[in-house]
Amino acid sequence: MSNEPAISIRNLTKRYAAPKGAKGADAAGKLALNDVSFDVPQGQIFGLLGPNGAGKSTLINTLAGLVNKTSGNVNIWGFDIDSQRRNASRAIGIVPQEIVFDPFFTPYEVLENQGGFYGIPASDRRSEELLAAVRLADKRDAYARTLSGGMKRRLLVAKAMVHSPPILVLDEPTAGVDVELRRQLWELVTQLNDDGVTVVLTTHYLEEAEELCDRIAIINHGELIADKPTRELVDMAREKIVAVTVDADLTEAPSHEAFTKVELAGERGVEVTYDKDELNAGQVLAILQSQGLTIEDVTTREADLEDVFVQLTS
Repeated sequence: MSNEPAISIRNLTKRYAAPKGAKGADAAGKLALNDVSFDVPQGQIFGLLGPNGAGKSTLINTLAGLVNKTSGNVNIWGFDIDSQRRNASRAIGIVPQEIVFDPFFTPYEVLENQGGFYGIPASDRRSEELLAAVRLADKRDAYARTLSGGMKRRLLVAKAMVHSPPILVLDEPTAGVDVELRRQLWELVTQLNDDGVTVVLTTHYLEEAEELCDRIAIINHGELIADKPTRELVDMAREKIVAVTVDADLTEAPSHEAFTKVELAGERGVEVTYDKDELNAGQVLAILQSQGLTIEDVTTREADLEDVFVQLTS
């Protein structure tokens, strides 16, 4: 497997059947994924981003075997999801958005039962080890329903890892989780990746995706619109911001045809957004000074992943 991608998706299309009695354009059904192709390299943290309704969940549910694709090919760890479904399923662990386990089982029982579902002999199960890894060893015998939201998320990660899959998919794992528990969860994910697990991550926290992911794909309206290493993707942004503080109160924002956007920031602050392919920061400052502004302080901000995401999906 060393030279093969962890996940390979080719021309994946999913069209949901139209509701009974639908007419006109609705009669064709909803096209959730349209000819999507990309690879997830082994050993990386791979971000799968997109607006709500873009098709991310449909794609993940296809990998999980919960949605039947309309056409295309999907291989998980070299196994075709149609002809080698059992092997493909054993190669991937899914952490869903929803909290899904019996609330009356203890964390230990949740993991033992999941191991049984995969046919793992009792002597080979790693329940104690996994509970320690997700910092739930002290909650081993508590009812799952008594765990906090963050603990339940970590238990879902452990549940997804009971069969030691080489690929872990996390679908919005930090939704509704506070800052400290998010940090703990990312530490766990990073450790799993350091141990050789390939991680596929969907999240609406774009700053986390930018920090964690080696490569990012963006889906919009069911189509793949970007698939690049994270740094290359961020570098696609054309806009840059210069924030200046002037020596007198401003009643209106300065303007110039070369500026993309100008906003006041407080009584004496101005933020100018410009296309870095057309101007540089020195030219922006020269324009402001030519309009009679005396500049006391200057800071600049490069575009980030959120800027690129908005640019590509707007």
